[in-house]
Amino acid sequence: MRVREAIAAAAARLHAVSDTPRLDAELLIAHALGVSREDLLLRRLDAEAPENETLVARRLADEPVAYITGRRAFWTIELEVGPGALIPRPDSETLIEAAVAHFGQAAPKRVLDLGTGPGTLLLAALDQWPEATGLGVDASEDALAYARRNARGRAEFRRGDWAEGIDERFDLVLCNPPYVEAGAGLPPGVARWEPEAALYAGADGLAAYRALAPQLPRLLGPGGIACLEIGAGQAAAVSILMQDQGFTTESRMDLRGIERCLLLSIDRD
Repeated sequence: MRVREAIAAAAARLHAVSDTPRLDAELLIAHALGVSREDLLLRRLDAEAPENETLVARRLADEPVAYITGRRAFWTIELEVGPGALIPRPDSETLIEAAVAHFGQAAPKRVLDLGTGPGTLLLAALDQWPEATGLGVDASEDALAYARRNARGRAEFRRGDWAEGIDERFDLVLCNPPYVEAGAGLPPGVARWEPEAALYAGADGLAAYRALAPQLPRLLGPGGIACLEIGAGQAAAVSILMQDQGFTTESRMDLRGIERCLLLSIDRD
């Protein structure tokens, strides 16, 4: 069987568990060959197909492709990921886009990423701004192990409970906290595999924002901003929590037109 035939066969089977069966099949077969998806599509379609039954079977059991391959692309970087770390999602790129638009030709010098997971937002920001340095904080040692392996200098990672014990001010604070309501239904590939602590946040999904709100004002330096990821329909409730702490808030939409990022600023005069 040729690679192009193997992709088609795998995609047909993966329709049962995936909204992107063709993409999943391409990524799994590229992984089996030890090449990038781009190389697979440009140069390998007529090559002999590798054995990929084990990989397809894992995907049919709802295991996320990123956990199977151990990699996930995000913004301009690629990250090592696996069990214990939240998988980076395109929606979170909205936070980086909002920060890029805010700073324009300028650049933040110090970046803080609260709930950094495998280093997703911090390392994307440091790749965007080569002169910046940053700190990533997470409560999970499993997630931090991935973050430290993903780092390429200019980033420090530490275990912590949000911003407790941090007495520094930053130009940019990034945060993608858990925001799913307890008991809410999630796709099996998320609910069964990704860490609950990175997903669920109390009965109304706002527990993490309540913890963060009183901590965030002291973290921003003059002209600094915070970019906070929010769940669908949460913009109004989270904005009130942040405005009560003195923040001015603006929302930014993701590519699906969902309010995904709250941009927070505070008057230091």
